[in-house]
Amino acid sequence: MKFSVDRDVLTDAVTWTARSLPNRPAVPVLAGVRLTAAEGTLTLSSFDYEVSAKCELPAQIEQDGEALVLGKLLADICKSLPNRPVTLESDEQKVELTCGASRFNLLTMPLEDYPALPQMPALAGTIEPAVFEEAVAQVTIAASRDDTLPLLTGVLMDIDGEKLTLMATDRYRLALREMTWVPTDPEAQTTALVRARTLSDVAKSMTSGADVQLSLDTTGEGSIVGFEAGGRHTTSQLVEGDYPKVRRLFPEACPTHAVVETATLIEATKRVALVAERNAPVRLTFTDGELALEAGQGENAQASEAVQATLVGEDIVTAYNPPYLLDGLSALTAPYVRFSFTHPTKPAVLTGQETLDGEEDTSFRYLLMPIRVAV
Repeated sequence: MKFSVDRDVLTDAVTWTARSLPNRPAVPVLAGVRLTAAEGTLTLSSFDYEVSAKCELPAQIEQDGEALVLGKLLADICKSLPNRPVTLESDEQKVELTCGASRFNLLTMPLEDYPALPQMPALAGTIEPAVFEEAVAQVTIAASRDDTLPLLTGVLMDIDGEKLTLMATDRYRLALREMTWVPTDPEAQTTALVRARTLSDVAKSMTSGADVQLSLDTTGEGSIVGFEAGGRHTTSQLVEGDYPKVRRLFPEACPTHAVVETATLIEATKRVALVAERNAPVRLTFTDGELALEAGQGENAQASEAVQATLVGEDIVTAYNPPYLLDGLSALTAPYVRFSFTHPTKPAVLTGQETLDGEEDTSFRYLLMPIRVAV
């Protein structure tokens, strides 16, 4: 095998393909990236029996062939290369990489021991990459990082015809985003639980301009989801189990709501939270025309700040975990945030508004559990 390719193009492809490789794989070959050169196309692939990745890019192929090398090492080498074309040549024992005056020799691993990548399942539909990236970023903030609760580390994808809903929770907050997409079957109705880390990585990396193709197989033990865009293909095993029915936590009606400028509240919360010790809440007091923020108590450092707000309903005092509150505020793309309440000790629902007295946008909803504090 022998080919030449642009340094930046190769670095981007290798880094993306090797992104999910295990540091200590159960089988050594699973730490490898497979390079296949044929018919003017260089294909890089990786697979750890859970997540697979394949990237195709044009290259000057002088000799067809394939080789298996340590993926993360190759990625580190590519990042360090000078800005010159890269030539890679291999035989049965090693791969020689040349870039300007730099030269590297890498040992190859046995191709016969490398597992075959799973087949991409049937196409379920397509979605605009910008919409997909924004939606995933809004929802994955609420997914749990605790691997002892695997169900909550996933994002529930709910397909109902032309409506695609993403939802995630870690028991302390719940994020839900609804959007339209182009399904292959307009009558399709199904759900799939996708690992939040995988979904986030896919959304960030498939922004080439081409629509993201979502493929899905929810039947049998080999249930997988697949994504394709711009020459990149990835599959992931779905998380098994029944996701808790958390959508019903959103209240049907909220008698009290307040509206605050999003950016102003984010900055105020960051300042006040500086004195909040670990797990200490920020207290919010909503009155007509004002929102007062307070943190710290007793002999410890204390902070307070007031921002302008509108309130419909009775005054309300509540408190939240500062990082969780900031996550929800930062996920909003609207200039104003609307807090909807049923009771100070019940979860609040955060939504966006374009204007101070406009209609709320419920396409993204962030439900946040309060922290009990002495009033």
